[in-house]
Amino acid sequence: MNLPKDLLYTEEHEWIKKEDGKVRIGITDFAQDELGDIVFVELPEEGEEIEADEPFGSVESVKTVSELYAPIAGKIVEINEELEDSPEFVNESPYDKAWMIVVEPANEADLDNLLSAEQYEAAVKED
Repeated sequence: MNLPKDLLYTEEHEWIKKEDGKVRIGITDFAQDELGDIVFVELPEEGEEIEADEPFGSVESVKTVSELYAPIAGKIVEINEELEDSPEFVNESPYDKAWMIVVEPANEADLDNLLSAEQYEAAVKED
């Protein structure tokens, strides 16, 4: 399982990368592996507000449809439009090409509730 140490994680299998007051969000290598071949990614619109722990989109694989949960509250400032035409990026490159949204956090303190790579790995092994 590929878990970059410089990222934060959620128990719902999203990863979070801090970038100059904003955060980039995607799904983990573990999540894409569990889902199988991704065939469609549904993302919100730029400018939308998201709420922590609420769905902000979904990924559809040959097996199932899975909701994407916002790790923090904030405003979406960028979406990865390439995923519309190339959903397979989620399987090929979950941490690079397949980021999903960039969010301006409503409250930076929300990041304190996220998991380190070690904590996420432990949570996955418990399941």
